[in-house]
Order: sequence, then C-alpha cells, then structure tokens
Amino acid sequence: MFFLQMAGFPGSGKSTLAHSVAKRTGAVIVDHDVVKSALLESLEAQGVNPQTAGKISYGIDWSLIDFHLSLGHSVIFDSPCLYAEMLGKGMRLAEKYNANYKYVECYLNDFQIINERLKKRKRKISQIPEVLSEKVFSVAVDSSERPLNIEHVVVDSSKAMEVYLDEVMEYVLKNEIEK
Repeated sequence: MFFLQMAGFPGSGKSTLAHSVAKRTGAVIVDHDVVKSALLESLEAQGVNPQTAGKISYGIDWSLIDFHLSLGHSVIFDSPCLYAEMLGKGMRLAEKYNANYKYVECYLNDFQIINERLKKRKRKISQIPEVLSEKVFSVAVDSSERPLNIEHVVVDSSKAMEVYLDEVMEYVLKNEIEK
C-alpha cells in the first residue's frame, strides 16, 4: 500500500499523471479540485469565499485519505502541495497506516505552456482559468514544497507523459512487494 502525494502548479499535468498511475495500480484518487468545486457549488448561495472553501475542502481531503488508507487502499492525493504542513500530514498518515510515502512533482516552468493548458482544459469551478502574472507564476512554481531526506521524483511535465510514466511507476511501486 502506498500514499502518493502529487505536487505541481495548476495545469502542470498532476491530474493526468494521477489518473494514469491509478489505472495501473488501482489506487484511489482524492482530487482537491473535485472536493473544493463540490463545496463551492453547494455553498454558492451562502456566499462562502474560495479561501474558506479551500481550507474546509483540505479538511475533507485529509479525512478521505485517512479513511481510504484505513481500508488498506493505496491513495493518490492530487493537489498543488504548496505548504510544508501538507507534507507533514501526508507523511504522518502514511506512517499511521504503514503505507509507503511517495511524492511526485510535475514541474513545468513555462508560463506560456501553462496558460495554454489552463485555457484549453474543461475547468472546474475551483480551478484558475489562466495565470495573469508571470512573476506570480515563477514564485509559485519555485515555492512548491518537497520532502527533505526522502526519495521523491520531479518530472519535466513539458514533455509527453510517456517519457516519464515508467520512471514514476517504478518509483511508486518500489518497496510495494515488501509490505
């Protein structure tokens, strides 16, 4: 059993990669955008702001992750992972259920490509339609939290997923037979 924490800027390919890994492993995906969008749609009439909805939806995400891990399911958490406390929570939950902790970042430091992807995708209510500032984009891309002293994978998601999917699968499945 594993807990895979996905990371990367919106539009970098996290969800696409998460879906491919889930298809190959049978892992459950907890997608932050699905949870946050459902919450925003449900509470739209109450005027809940997106920041509050984001905080509440992360609480729901972590509860779902805990639940699925408790059942012995491998879990993929599809979220940007911009905060150190997210890494800590992920590692603690993996340890609680004796799951292999994994971290994969989709790294794409290209403002134009990100905006093209964001504009072309079918957008959920919680997702940004585009990045307005190249400076804000650069700061956000470089502020992604990575685990220290733990093996992790950072892929160049400007390339076709076929280029790095085998590497990600090998990393995710490493040590799975031992547990």
